[in-house]
Amino acid sequence: MSQRVSVVSLGGTIATVPDADGRAGAAIGLGPQDLVAAVPQLAGTGISLDLVDLRRLPGASVTVDDVRAAAERARAQVSRGAAGVVVTQGTDTIEETAFLLDLLWTDEAPVVVTGAMRYPALAGADGPANLLAAIQVAASPQARGRGCLVVMSDEIHAARWVRKTHTVSAGAFASPASGPIGSVVEGEPRIWWPAPGRLTRHSTVDSTVKVALVTVCLDDDGGLLGALDDRYAGVVVAGLGAGHVPDRMVEPLHRLAARVPVVLASRIGVGPVLSATYGFPGSESDLRSRGLIGAGHLDPYKARLLLQVLLSNGADRAEIAATFAAAGRS
Repeated sequence: MSQRVSVVSLGGTIATVPDADGRAGAAIGLGPQDLVAAVPQLAGTGISLDLVDLRRLPGASVTVDDVRAAAERARAQVSRGAAGVVVTQGTDTIEETAFLLDLLWTDEAPVVVTGAMRYPALAGADGPANLLAAIQVAASPQARGRGCLVVMSDEIHAARWVRKTHTVSAGAFASPASGPIGSVVEGEPRIWWPAPGRLTRHSTVDSTVKVALVTVCLDDDGGLLGALDDRYAGVVVAGLGAGHVPDRMVEPLHRLAARVPVVLASRIGVGPVLSATYGFPGSESDLRSRGLIGAGHLDPYKARLLLQVLLSNGADRAEIAATFAAAGRS
């Protein structure tokens, strides 16, 4: 009996039809039927497909509500017997949408996110190869229990660690902190490493629960912190180095952390926020003593989504701190 995989399309470069001048993005005109038709090799895999035309959006316009809708549709497809689900979308936000899907996904069947760096009319378009590899991973028993994976350029990445590292290269996706967990070789998914510990504890996210992301820079005076109002239920600060800010930002952050949960990440995006190595005003130990919560190894973008999910489900500061501590260890 052949495996069945569902393909849920959200749009993106992989589905782009160029305009008369050859520019990408004039229209997200291709649905999943078109994407599958461009991959004749699928016929030889023995994998049957269910196709869902959910959205036709650029990656930059995908919302939290769109991701939640994709998760709900994926869950419905699995309940109808799909062995796994592939989500196709624009690459601008794949590292974030994949992580959010991973947080929301509780099924053993995998969700695999893919897209393309080159739209279909370009020479060397990578969408068909990425889609083929993603479908093969979604059908593989090796992918079960691993939550959401990202497959690009025949590499298999855990949603927790994957990042887009180049604006235009076909090899833009990498996991700088860990490397890929596997690859697709001659049509066979080979997963070498265990997936990181899952952070899945909740099944929903509320798009009305807003979390701000503030990036710290040289000679920053913290002025943006004063502009944050009651619309924001939490804040992620992308600090310098291993979790540092200029001394002028310390008191504003202290006041902010007394009002809402504030998570301290690093703008570098790779490596942990420290706990007790430095002790100067604005150091990681100083900020933690003032109520900020360390993001562990999570980059600021993913820390923001985790905080949003936790707040959406009523988590208090103790649970938020414990969840981020677990993220830092796994």
